[in-house]
Amino acid sequence: MNLKITKFFGIISLLSISLVSTARSEGFTFSVGKFDHNDNKTNAGMFQLDYDFDKTLFGSPIGDFKPVVGFLVTDDNAKYGYAGVRLDYKLANNSVLISPSFTPGVFGKGDGKDLGHNIEFKTQLRAALNLSSTSNIGISYSHISNASLGDKNPGANNYSISFQKNF
Repeated sequence: MNLKITKFFGIISLLSISLVSTARSEGFTFSVGKFDHNDNKTNAGMFQLDYDFDKTLFGSPIGDFKPVVGFLVTDDNAKYGYAGVRLDYKLANNSVLISPSFTPGVFGKGDGKDLGHNIEFKTQLRAALNLSSTSNIGISYSHISNASLGDKNPGANNYSISFQKNF
């Protein structure tokens, strides 16, 4: 998938979800960014789609753990499908949302960087500003690694901008 297609998917996604009426606090997060940004040989454009559930899996002293599932694709046809948990911290009278997450998944390198194993783990930190009670815009930073399951573990550091629409 080339960068033009990634941008096209991002624009179409943002336009289509802006027409959705919302009433609950779960929804889709659409992100575009750079995969493996700090390696000039292997970096690529990235499109990511998450579904954030509102259901609490379990509570803890640090917050409620909620499920998240998603996938990302890059310009060089790398693919990563994942499922895991996130925490939501609301700050500044609920106008700012901080969401760390941990999502194990399956990675296919396509024509891109070999991360050393098919099983990879993504940790991500997302900071978002609420645009309304049903949508926000944010930035994310993530790291994908195989936790030394493979013979090599180069990892990939990624950043993106995102738009979330709740329904």
